[in-house]
Order: sequence, then structure tokens, then C-alpha cells
Amino acid sequence: MADEFDFTEHVHRRWNPLTESWVLCSPHRAKRPWLGQQENQATEEMPEHVSDCYLCPRNVRAGGKIVNPDYKTTFVFDNDFPAVLPSQPTYKPAVSADPETAALASELLQARGVRGACKVMCFTPQHNRTMAEMDTDAILPVIEEWTRQYLELGALEYVNYVQIFENKGAVMGCSNPHPHGQIWSMSDIPDEPTKEIRALTNHRAKHNTCLLCDYAKVELTDRTRLVVENASFLAVVPFWATWPFETLILSKRHVAALPDLDAAQKSDLADIMRRVTCKYDNLFETSFPYSMGIHGAPTDGKDHGGDCCLHLHFYPPLLRSATVKKFLVGFEMMGESQRDLTSEQAAARLRALPEVHYKTKTQ
Repeated sequence: MADEFDFTEHVHRRWNPLTESWVLCSPHRAKRPWLGQQENQATEEMPEHVSDCYLCPRNVRAGGKIVNPDYKTTFVFDNDFPAVLPSQPTYKPAVSADPETAALASELLQARGVRGACKVMCFTPQHNRTMAEMDTDAILPVIEEWTRQYLELGALEYVNYVQIFENKGAVMGCSNPHPHGQIWSMSDIPDEPTKEIRALTNHRAKHNTCLLCDYAKVELTDRTRLVVENASFLAVVPFWATWPFETLILSKRHVAALPDLDAAQKSDLADIMRRVTCKYDNLFETSFPYSMGIHGAPTDGKDHGGDCCLHLHFYPPLLRSATVKKFLVGFEMMGESQRDLTSEQAAARLRALPEVHYKTKTQ
């Protein structure tokens, strides 16, 4: 039937239940020629240790005052240029002498002080070894350290949320190629987790179940968007993905945050992260850039066990090749998120890729 709707040909919108927003999908646009910007592809092989890298063992950090220890696995330190600080003066808004203006200003010009702490975490002492090239046993200490930092920072009286993330690649704004991530802790719960917690809470109130656990069941049954899975986790290109090869890592058993994982689950999380990032690199045979973030329960002392569900987002920008990225501009900024490749098409491409790193094949 000629007029039958086809996800791969016809324009449609997809609902993102996590952020309660829509994504415009225009699959026919993937056929258009590309004459826009292309990113520089890093092809130079890096050594294991770089003498002027701020993050390598035994080197002087930015600012020239601190020397890194001769670390052997992970290494965590206070960010030398933190975005939030543990202490600062109390914010007091200026009050207009005009009562009407003062009332408007109090509603329209809202601000509040934020306290927090920022840490940097090196995944490995090896400058040239990204997560995609690390084995599961090497990634496991990263997950263990993430868990320790979540507990330690979350225990601070002024910290109510701990955000763990990694920006990989210069195209994602990463200023140093040494494999590392960041951990920001804040007195407020940031916007993105707040949206997700609201959606999870609303879903539980309506169905008495976890939104993400229900979604995992759907994807494990459907399997068209499934990329990889193991005993504890699955990785999918979410139905509502914005980025071309975006993935979402979900637990098969409901857990609220990293400390809720047992030893087997931590090992399985290391395994699934290695496999996903390896497939990314193999897609265009390049060190694949992305922003990755872990979302889980806040550390505000409230019981979030039922309304929060641990999951990981990978947002990679590459679209057509190692040098062509997707830009969130124009309609995406003024209207809503939009993509040209369907989630099912992206998942099929990732799923078909080998889990042995392309560099290993050439050695």
C-alpha cells in the first residue's frame, strides 16, 4: 500500500517520556548532500605518557604548583578551575524602591547562590588509552571510584546532587585528551535530573511502576533498538534519541544509584560501557567523541528509591563520518529537538559492529 506510514521515510514526532518533550524525526533528510563544516580528524598516535600533559602521572598540573602522584589506576583531585565552590557569601537580591517594580522583579529576576565542589577523575595513567580501549578489569576501578565519590560528596551537608560525566574529544569541548571525567556536586538538583525525576515520579503515581524499568522491558521485547546487553544491563538507542548515535544504558533490575550495585552488576556495567564505547570507535574508525553522564538518586537525604532509577546517557555528535557532526541549531534551538536518522537505523548500525577495537585489528 503506497500511502502506508513508514518510520524510515515519513516525518514524525517521538515522545520523550523522561523529559516530557517531543523530538522531530525527518529520516528523508539523511539523503541530502553535505557541504557544511567538517571537523578535523585526529590521526596522530599518542604516546602512553606526555611530558606536558596536566593529567599524566608525575607531571605538573595547570597553574604550575601541584605535581600529580605516580598513580597506577584512577586518580581524583579537586578541580583547579571549579565551576562551583564550597563557600561563598549569601546572595541578597537588590530591592527596588517602587513596590510594583519590586514585585515584578522578585518574580522575573530570580537568582540564588549555589554551593558545591568539583573534582577531576583520571580513568587511567595511560594518556593514549580511552575507555573504548580499556578492558573490563581496567574500567571496574573507575566505577568503584565513581561510587566512592558519590558517597563522599553526597555526604557533605551542602550537597544534594552529584553529577558524574565525561566529555570525550575536542569536538565536545574537552581541553585535554588524557582519559578523564568530572564530578560536580551541587546544593541544587540540576535541570535535566529534575525533569527526569518529575517524569519518573508521575509514572509511578499513575502505574505504581518505574518508568525506566518498564521501558527496559519494552526494549528487551522489541529489540529493534537494542545495541548490546549482558546479565545486568542493556544499551539501546532510545526511541526518542536526539543525537544520531545516542545510547541509553539501563539496569535490568531497579537500582536508584551507583552504591546500590553489587559486585556482579558493577562488573557488568564495566563490560557494557567497554562494548558501547568500542562500537562507537569502530563505527567510523576514529576515537569517537561524546558526552556521557550518569543519572541517579539525589543525595538530599530523602528516599528516592522508588522515583529514581540509575541510568547512563551517551550523547555523541558524529552523524555521517568521523568529520561530520550534528549541530543543534536553528529549529533545534527555536523549536524542538530534531534528527535525520531513525533510532532503529542507528541501533542496527551499532549492533552490527564488532566489539574488538579497530586499532587491535591492525596490530
